Amino acid sequence: MQNIKLILTDIEGTTSSISFVKDVLFPYAAKYLPAYVKQHIDDDVVKTALQQTAELAGTDGIEIDVKNTDQLIKQLLAWITEDRKATPLKTLQGLIWKTGYENGDYQAHMYPDATEYLKKWHSKGMPLYVYSSGSVKAQKLFFGYSQDGDLLPLFSGHFDTQMGGKRDAQSYKNILVELQKQHAELNAENILFLSDIKEELDSARDAGMQTCWLIREDEIPAEPEHKAVKSFADI
Repeated sequence: MQNIKLILTDIEGTTSSISFVKDVLFPYAAKYLPAYVKQHIDDDVVKTALQQTAELAGTDGIEIDVKNTDQLIKQLLAWITEDRKATPLKTLQGLIWKTGYENGDYQAHMYPDATEYLKKWHSKGMPLYVYSSGSVKAQKLFFGYSQDGDLLPLFSGHFDTQMGGKRDAQSYKNILVELQKQHAELNAENILFLSDIKEELDSARDAGMQTCWLIREDEIPAEPEHKAVKSFADI
């Protein structure tokens, strides 16, 4: 890897444990989502999320009246179980998780090596950005309320599924366009994308970016298709 001018990183399985999201955040959102939606039914953000939920369900052949709050909630809970990367669900989860973080119900997990090297890279002037399937709001909460303190100042910006799916090369091209608004001299090959998912790395590479595969639990393949490491210290 050469001539890296900017690092774009995933969260789950890369900077942080997948189990924190799966075993802590998802169950928390599922528990409190019904009450949250009903208590905030008149909030514009919630209204928009519910409208989007009805529209997205319709594309799956599930007709839901946007006024049928119980059925909308049922659909959202089903998406949580499926780990569906649905934008309206991510929006609502972010709102619910904000309450949990602020109440001190949990702190976001960070791998020690990730925290150490994100701080080192930041101190050396390397711009750091995040691209996650979680909403930008959820990302900022995650790093703002981490077990290692407020890490949010380390990052220059955040991207979510508004850019497109993480396994779609066009999404990374969209991100490049946005990054070039702040870093005019930046080209795709100057960006290093970090992820634990091979298909995401494939798409980033197809868009011209450099890649690094974080394989924290399993054995690194004998001939990995991307540079593969166990820790940020090996990047």
